Amino acid sequence: MHLKSKGLTMQAIFRPIVLQVAENPSVERFFHVNRSTRALVDRFVAGETLDEAIARSRGIARQGMTVTLDLLGENVDDEAAARAAVDGYETIIRSMAAAGLQPNISVKLTMLGLDIGDDLAIAGLQRLLPIARELGAFVRIDMEGSAYTARTLAIVEQLHERFPDEVGTVIQSYLYRSDADISRAIERGIRIRLVKGAYADPATVAYQKKCDIDSAYIRQMERLLDGGRYPAIATHDAAIIGAAKGYAQRMGLRRDRFEFQLLYGVRVDLQASLARDGYPMRVYVPYGTEWYPYFTRRIAERPANALFVLRQFAG
Repeated sequence: MHLKSKGLTMQAIFRPIVLQVAENPSVERFFHVNRSTRALVDRFVAGETLDEAIARSRGIARQGMTVTLDLLGENVDDEAAARAAVDGYETIIRSMAAAGLQPNISVKLTMLGLDIGDDLAIAGLQRLLPIARELGAFVRIDMEGSAYTARTLAIVEQLHERFPDEVGTVIQSYLYRSDADISRAIERGIRIRLVKGAYADPATVAYQKKCDIDSAYIRQMERLLDGGRYPAIATHDAAIIGAAKGYAQRMGLRRDRFEFQLLYGVRVDLQASLARDGYPMRVYVPYGTEWYPYFTRRIAERPANALFVLRQFAG
């Protein structure tokens, strides 16, 4: 049977395979020590230190774009590591402000101790959000696998009541529940970054076919453009970006009502084009020593990247 007849794509086939292979410890060790793959890592990750990330962010700012910094890491399993992550995020906010960059960070709750307990993650955010208010910063709570979705949204809603201008979150369009989550976010005025979804979530909770994911994304994007609070349209899909621009134009929406967000190192030409055309354009800039899980998700998104890595590994 042809792949197209089942609505499948090479990406849909490669992604779960690559993510499963990436869990092998020997594969991870290969990426950490093999120089032949370093250029590919550097393409997606803006260095291992904050100084490197700030330097690259300044270069992006000179092109008329803004950034959100993400200190890579997830699923910490002790309170000391969670508190250290909070310290790290505070340093990022203050360093961005000192560097003349608009302070904006992306935070994973499992890095703040969510696996230990909700209260620990909430305590970390309650420390960060007053600092964000003081410095005019914004804290985006990243979304992780579907097992964390309900808990993440509940925490965001709780904190948003006290910090409506400082905190927002992410909704993954491939989850069946996301239409309802979009409605709740719009009703509460929570700022949303809309993404397709990068985790290997099962068919019991998420669309698997690209056509279904794209349809959900466009439907939810239009709802956010209609009633959302400064939504972030986060996709590298040129067709969907074109659909967003066309819908905004038909509805008479000003370009400053929303922004596009693209990942560091991905479709750099498109990023520059959007900025030149006068659209607010933000680059998601990840950095840190714990880059491997993030990197493997980027590889899994593009079969060409996966094939390159397999060739290097075989060599």
